[in-house]
Amino acid sequence: MNLNQLETLITISKTMSFRKAGELLNLTQPAVSAQIKSLEDEFKTVLIDRNQPVTLTDSGRIFLEHAELILHTVEDMKERLNDLNHTPQGHIHLGTTTSIAIQILPRVLSYFQNQFPLIKTTIHSMTTSQIMHSVENGAIDIGITYLFEKQPSLESSVLYYDTFELVVSPNHPLSRYAHVPIERLHDISLIMLSPETAGRRFVDQIFKQLNMTPQIVMELSSSEEVKRMVELNLGAAIISKMSIANELRLGTLKMIKVHELEISHPVGVIYKSGRYLSSALHQFLLDLKGMQEIQFIGSE
Repeated sequence: MNLNQLETLITISKTMSFRKAGELLNLTQPAVSAQIKSLEDEFKTVLIDRNQPVTLTDSGRIFLEHAELILHTVEDMKERLNDLNHTPQGHIHLGTTTSIAIQILPRVLSYFQNQFPLIKTTIHSMTTSQIMHSVENGAIDIGITYLFEKQPSLESSVLYYDTFELVVSPNHPLSRYAHVPIERLHDISLIMLSPETAGRRFVDQIFKQLNMTPQIVMELSSSEEVKRMVELNLGAAIISKMSIANELRLGTLKMIKVHELEISHPVGVIYKSGRYLSSALHQFLLDLKGMQEIQFIGSE
């Protein structure tokens, strides 16, 4: 058994295809088949059902779980050995929401990459619940997201605070108001974020507490999509204040205060408790926690 064979099995489990796995690994299909056959011969079991679509057998699923642990251990060992030269370097996988990625990360990453050019960062856009799960299972190293829930398996640190605000097009009937009671939202069309997002869960909770049923005409997965629909005057929306700074400045959106929405929500960095922090990750967290709130929410 070797690491290449383990990587091949893991890739097949993701693609469910010998051919696609070969393309991703720059191997011929016969070479992929030979690696899997070698593993099956060594462990005297069938790991893959080769009928279409390709699936893992029960033995294959057990083998996959341990193969992932082995490769993770090897990567961890490489990071620790690289850290011996005391030069922060490596690869950070960071998960965050679309709005945070667009509004906040450019400022953070431009500074960080200028200071530490040997550290590579890959950004994964996902919902808050996906970020929590991905940090917990090790799919990503750290997350920057809304800290609505405290999880004992995760370390967290607040970076800044955000609110969710009602926004409309300048041509919307409500645009002439600076403040409206939340009851006014009962009769207007709302463009909402999808149910699994942090912002949507907050809004649903507010409506539930008030026994209100909003008129939802559209659900979208990101604040960027929501903003574009509101600009077209297809409805009003409740989204992150941080995400609309540019639109408010340009006048393409109008923000209207609603008393029940005026709650500050912490946004922060999370990572798994007890995990080894590579030099790259340690330096990134150190710099991130050391930034003042104004550096996150300052003008674009």
